[in-house]
Amino acid sequence: MKDAYVIDLIQDFLQHVEIEMGRSINTVRNYELYLNRFYEICSESLNHEMSPKDIDEEMLRKYRLRLNRLETDERHTRLTATTQAYHLIALRGFLKYLARRGIKSLDPSLVDLPKTHRPQVTFLHFDEVQNLLDQIDLETETGLRDRAIIELLFSGGLRVSELCNLNRDDINLERKEFVVRGKGSKDRPIFIDESAAGRVADYLAVRHDSLPALFLNNSKNAGVADTSGNYRRLTPRSIQRIIEKYTKAAGITKHVTPHTLRHSFATDLLMNGADLRSVQSLLGHSNISTTQIYTHITDTHLKDVHKKFHSETS
Repeated sequence: MKDAYVIDLIQDFLQHVEIEMGRSINTVRNYELYLNRFYEICSESLNHEMSPKDIDEEMLRKYRLRLNRLETDERHTRLTATTQAYHLIALRGFLKYLARRGIKSLDPSLVDLPKTHRPQVTFLHFDEVQNLLDQIDLETETGLRDRAIIELLFSGGLRVSELCNLNRDDINLERKEFVVRGKGSKDRPIFIDESAAGRVADYLAVRHDSLPALFLNNSKNAGVADTSGNYRRLTPRSIQRIIEKYTKAAGITKHVTPHTLRHSFATDLLMNGADLRSVQSLLGHSNISTTQIYTHITDTHLKDVHKKFHSETS
């Protein structure tokens, strides 16, 4: 492509990520941040508008050095290795996009990712989840809602965004299963237990509205209704506050988030004998390596296996 500049091609790529690749708006925004940062850093030393041919191994080397030294605030906070890797993943995706369009630039295979440490996973044991649930007052509509939320997160392994987007008509309480659209606009089945289905039914039984959202903000000052009822739909931040409230009441000192309950769902399955591939499907992970963050948790079972099955010398 003649006279194609990087700044314009980045915008083309972002549209490609959103439309052809079907990535979420949040992913597109992150890619935009990372690639604009690449452009700003690397165009400083040029006396002309950056073109794809300007991107070479030396530019990549200098960019990685700047990323590693970049301070993001007045406290001189630097980017973590994981965040640097996200920047490079976005750049590599951009270079692959250029290659597919026949635009000469740096070979994407030359963009190596930094080594990152396996993230520490926080999860709750079953008795801790039960303790959390026991703090909820089931005599109020708010309590019934909160119990249903926490049981759904633990029983179905939902992401908090998936939970917030649920409508009443989405969930089949008789079959105790439904479908959500997760990351990458991929549909996956969600299965819930009898208790979770019952709690959702209890909550819906005390609702006196016709709004479609499954979980509502009960604030009386929520605003004037629109046709979708989105003005009262609970947000991820609201659910975070709900969980923080009951975590504190239960005396749990761990930092518990909605995602902690998703971790707890996966860990509970693995500890009870589920195979990793099945858990991958239930979580909606596109890559098995993402699911493998849980294996070091379940490795504690290996000690019991060793003790039970390995012969002991006299």
